[in-house]
Amino acid sequence: MGKKLWRAVVAGGAAAVFTGVSAVPAGAAEGGVSFTRVQVNGGKPIVIGVSKEVAAPASFRMATTRKWKWPAVFLYRDGADDRLWHAIETSDCITVASGVCDFKETMYFDPSVWDMRNSEAGAWKVAAEVYFQGGGGDVDGEGLTVHVKRNSRLTVNASPEPVSKGKTITVTGKVARADWETRKYASYGGRLVSLQFKPTGAASYTTVKKVYANGSGDLRTTVKASRTGTWRWVYYGNTTTGPSTSSGDNVVVK
Repeated sequence: MGKKLWRAVVAGGAAAVFTGVSAVPAGAAEGGVSFTRVQVNGGKPIVIGVSKEVAAPASFRMATTRKWKWPAVFLYRDGADDRLWHAIETSDCITVASGVCDFKETMYFDPSVWDMRNSEAGAWKVAAEVYFQGGGGDVDGEGLTVHVKRNSRLTVNASPEPVSKGKTITVTGKVARADWETRKYASYGGRLVSLQFKPTGAASYTTVKKVYANGSGDLRTTVKASRTGTWRWVYYGNTTTGPSTSSGDNVVVK
């Protein structure tokens, strides 16, 4: 069945077991355990909004001859006690060989329930740990980096609708991103955003131009009406902010 651990419970346990740990050791088996085949979220960034729980899958292999409980991989910065996750659910041992287990894990992040700081967006390191029956444990850095990002959103409006061929279409929109501290979306100014167009009957969009949002996150540009189709904005994100694509706005050209 596995076990789901909540942040407050595990943080208290970690403080008791790993007292004085200021950095996660690099390498393996300092405490008689080795962790291998560690993966988090398929190598992709973990993008978090303001109101929905995000479940990030992970997996790892653990080898030890000691009796253990509560193995897990986790995200950290600056030391073993600076961690980012709200709950972790780990499967039971999937036996590979004597003393060797594979585990499937899910890390949960829920900004609607737990306080998050905007400064937590960015790069996090990955470590693995296990507690031993009777006390003590082992924690090892895994040499992996995971980016945790604030979700972004885009809106679009193309007008007039319909429009005569050769006339001007004005395309507007707005860029916003999750503010974890207020639990709302806020304007995200200065972003470079791509305007894309897909003619009616076409299978894909083509980038027409790139536009910078103003300081309030507002987007505005003009194009010549040539044929009926759908307009949208695309933002590709950065190291702290996830990508987003607006819905499409169809404009009929007469």
